[in-house]
Amino acid sequence: MIVQALAFYLFAAVTVAAGVMVVSARNPVHSVLFLILAFFNAAGLFVLMGAEFLAMILVVVYVGAVAVLFLFVVMMLDINYAAMRQGFLQYLPVGALIGLVLVVELALVGFSWVASSPDAPASLAGVPIPPIDEVHNTKAIGQVVYTKFAYLFQMAGLVLLVAMVGAIVLTLRQREGVRRQSISAQVSRTREEAVEIKQVPTRSGV
Repeated sequence: MIVQALAFYLFAAVTVAAGVMVVSARNPVHSVLFLILAFFNAAGLFVLMGAEFLAMILVVVYVGAVAVLFLFVVMMLDINYAAMRQGFLQYLPVGALIGLVLVVELALVGFSWVASSPDAPASLAGVPIPPIDEVHNTKAIGQVVYTKFAYLFQMAGLVLLVAMVGAIVLTLRQREGVRRQSISAQVSRTREEAVEIKQVPTRSGV
């Protein structure tokens, strides 16, 4: 038990520290690297909880695909860091308000967990944990996610969709010297504008 407690505090401390560095690092590449470190330690916490499937998904999907994709995108984009920091103070009150709301929500969740019945640690949001010798954790997670929390699971997907659309809108901007595709101009052009016929005499080149 002492080894498990020490491992928990170690993984938790590194995860929190890496999360703070993700939002405070000046270089986006360093932020992605700290994000990968946070994912690895969160996977260690899942292993301590007995949720090996979630730990594997976190490492394979998020570390092996999402975070690495973030790293490649950040390294390939020509980002003007000075221009990104210009509006920091302008959006600081909004960010502080959102952070305060998240802290209050976490406090409410933690208080409700502590104030619940003594059997609460053995259950997850009122869903009893089945015996490990009868149902493995992958099947148990599937039975809970796709039955009781099916609508919440779909809402989480919609939130991710909105976040993806927002990221595309924020990064879609005009740049001088870069030609962009205009669908309306392509569709509305006439045959005379799109096709030019050249009469080339025999045995002569252009």
